[in-house]
Amino acid sequence: MTPFSLAFYVDVVATGTVLGLRPTDSPDHVTDVLGAGFGENNFGDRSMFRDYGLAEFFWDRAAVDHPWSGRHFTLQVHRLAYRDRTLVNETLRARYGRFTPRLRFEKLQRLLERRGIPLLEIPQDPANAPYYRTFWQPDSQVAVSVIGTYGEYSTPDNLRVGDVYSINAPMTADEVEWRRARVR
Repeated sequence: MTPFSLAFYVDVVATGTVLGLRPTDSPDHVTDVLGAGFGENNFGDRSMFRDYGLAEFFWDRAAVDHPWSGRHFTLQVHRLAYRDRTLVNETLRARYGRFTPRLRFEKLQRLLERRGIPLLEIPQDPANAPYYRTFWQPDSQVAVSVIGTYGEYSTPDNLRVGDVYSINAPMTADEVEWRRARVR
């Protein structure tokens, strides 16, 4: 059995969901699962995100009278380095227990490989290279951002080289190909 929060991260990378929530799920459905303890941020009438501390879900819509369309979610793993228990939603804590302040990428990768779930390194945006590295799981379309090296802005929140910074989904094959074409 995988201890503590590691099981959560393995589940997210393997399935591309957070407690079964897909990036495309509605705001109401996300609230039904994660609860009403969130901060809501609106950018005009056409985009918003809900911040649950560790997890953030993003939506947009074509017009005010249209329904929200889910775009992506991000797990802000780096926030856990603040050691603030309130950053982990009650629902997640009830399911997965204690969350550690840092997630070592090599440990996550090893657990995923044991389950036959590969992570492929993909090119990083040149503005962030070499400070961050990005790994992608093609089946679940999840991307994992990892601290790549020390630099003035690359080691926030007391993270170390090899710590996971964030996890987000979806990252489509088209986006991965676009990144690869940019560095050719």
